[in-house]
Amino acid sequence: MNMPEKTPRNPGSLKSVVIAVDGPVAAGKGTLARRLAERFGYAYLDTGALYRAVGAKVLRQGGDPADPVIATKAAESLDESDRAAPELRSEVVGLAASKVAAIPGVRAALLEFQRRFAHQPPHGKAGAVLDGRDIGTVVCPDAPVKLFVTARDEVRAERRYRELVDKGENVSFERVLADLRQRDAQDQARAAAPLKPAADAHLLDTSDLAIEAAVAAAAEAVAAILKR
Repeated sequence: MNMPEKTPRNPGSLKSVVIAVDGPVAAGKGTLARRLAERFGYAYLDTGALYRAVGAKVLRQGGDPADPVIATKAAESLDESDRAAPELRSEVVGLAASKVAAIPGVRAALLEFQRRFAHQPPHGKAGAVLDGRDIGTVVCPDAPVKLFVTARDEVRAERRYRELVDKGENVSFERVLADLRQRDAQDQARAAAPLKPAADAHLLDTSDLAIEAAVAAAAEAVAAILKR
């Protein structure tokens, strides 16, 4: 896996501004993180895509995403082509990603990449925005800015349902909602880096916010925190 430059000896000593954006699936954290990176001129990393890439790779090889040996090997051998696979946003890959994300060996293999990206962003950027499920709690616990983005289950399921339908997938809202709740349960219950907000995270509920309003609220929160 191609890595940024070597991580500083003390991973808690940040050399760049890091914005950690965490939250469950379809809460809007990915869109917010990308827009924040554009607004502040920072590098952006979708860490969930790393786990989706591992899950997809295991599935392509005919393996079980819950198998720690197979999943860890896939994570250790991940490359750019795996990260660009077209099936990463499918529901089956999302569930596989949740399974591989519960495996300590997979998390260890991907943790260093994420920290290097945060500490030394590519292209000389002054900061980095990382979105995922454990950025503020595990990957970058000393990040000066932490956001936890959430929304009601039904709202998130509707967003995900429309996204899948727009891609031509034959799914039902009820199935998407059930899968979403299953993934939430897996992410929250796993022993390795469970999904939860950091103690000092700014909570943002996007249930009743249009995208521009959500971006504005997030940017306002980030600017206020950076001024402290």
